[in-house]
Formats: sequence, structure tokens, C-alpha cells
Amino acid sequence: MTAPESGRGIGDGERGAEETTTFGFPRDTFRILHVSTGNVCRSPITERLTRHFVSQRLGILGGGLIVESAGTWGHEGAPMESHAETVLADFGADPSGFTGRELLDDHVIRADLVLTATRDHRAQVISMGHSAGLRTFTLKEFTRLVNAIDPATLPPLDEGLVMRARALVRAAAALRGWLLAPTAEADEVYDPYGAPLPFFRSIGDEIHQALDPVVTALTGVPTRAARRRRGPGRGRA
Repeated sequence: MTAPESGRGIGDGERGAEETTTFGFPRDTFRILHVSTGNVCRSPITERLTRHFVSQRLGILGGGLIVESAGTWGHEGAPMESHAETVLADFGADPSGFTGRELLDDHVIRADLVLTATRDHRAQVISMGHSAGLRTFTLKEFTRLVNAIDPATLPPLDEGLVMRARALVRAAAALRGWLLAPTAEADEVYDPYGAPLPFFRSIGDEIHQALDPVVTALTGVPTRAARRRRGPGRGRA
């Protein structure tokens, strides 16, 4: 399914543009915001894996996509958990330079797509207002909806990643309410904070499985085989 056109690329910061939206943000970018609780475990993993998987598929062509994260009780300025760093290294993703952020209104206003770890996080984002309801989903909810969208109905990549991403979000929002989760728990990514590395790795695998079809739909490029690089007992303190 497709949706009417409307408007507002991988980076982690601001960039200038001649044309801007009503809020003054670049029209030629698409901003994804990942949300969890502390912004030190789940959302950093999801943020950095999203960047990594898009880069694998598109390289520099993914430059119109900005991927960020924040926490509803964010540990402002904190590094991500060491086990989260290890999980990212397992997938070949870069954990460096990360600092936690508390979720602010500005983050929600700027986001074109908000993907949360749980339904509670989704409710908290939507309760902040800013017309966030049509662009806020749990990660697993969004995956379920994306899997039901015929990719042939989305704009081809040569028309731009941003246009394709906007159409994907609109199509997913149109399906909400028709494709319900089999159980409430099916839309949750549980918090591994304080858990041992094997549980973190299981959450990393869960996030990877949910992200893969989303990134494929965003980019129009199928996945390549996941390349794990686990070392025995490797970790960063």
C-alpha cells in the first residue's frame, strides 16, 4: 500500500539545507528516534545497529538518514552499558562516542519516525503531544506493519531515500489497528539493564531480527547474511 506525498537521511547531528520545514529543519533528511528508558542499553543498540545496517546496504547514499536515541528516564551524558558495546561489536557496529540523552520535546518534534522499546515508551512519547501518534510505534509493531506492505508500492530508491521513508511511515500508520499483535508481549523488547552478557546478546539478536525488515523496506536493498564477530568472553568494562 502507498500513501500521499508530504514532506521532510546516516548522520548523528545537524546539517544545513537551503529548504526547511515549518519548524526550520532540513527537508532533505529523515530522522529516526529510538526510545527506551535509560538510553544506555536498548536504544543505543537499536540506534547504532540501524546506522550500521543502512551503511552496509547504501553506504554514502544513506546520508539523508539521521538516526538518534533518547531515554524517557535518560542517563544524560552517560556512556552506554559495556555489554551493549559488546553486542554492537558482535555485529561489527561502532559503539564509540555515544552519550545518553533524556527525551525532550524537541527530539519528538524533530523526529519523522519514533521507534520505542515498549508500549509504555510509545504511550509516553505520544502523551508529549506534537502530533506524534501517527509516527510513533514500538519497534516490533513497526516491523509487523512493514512486513505487510508491498515494497513495490513504495517510491523507488532512485526517487530518494527520504521520500521512500516518508511513504513507508504513512503506509504503516494506515495499517495500524488492522494488524494487531498476537499478545501484548509480542511488541516488547525487554530491558537487559544489569543482566549478564548472554541476555544482552539475546536482546541484541531480538533487535536485529526486528530491524532487518525495517531497514530492507527503508532502503529497498535486501539483507546480507549477518556476520557475527563474537570473541570468547570479550567485553569492555
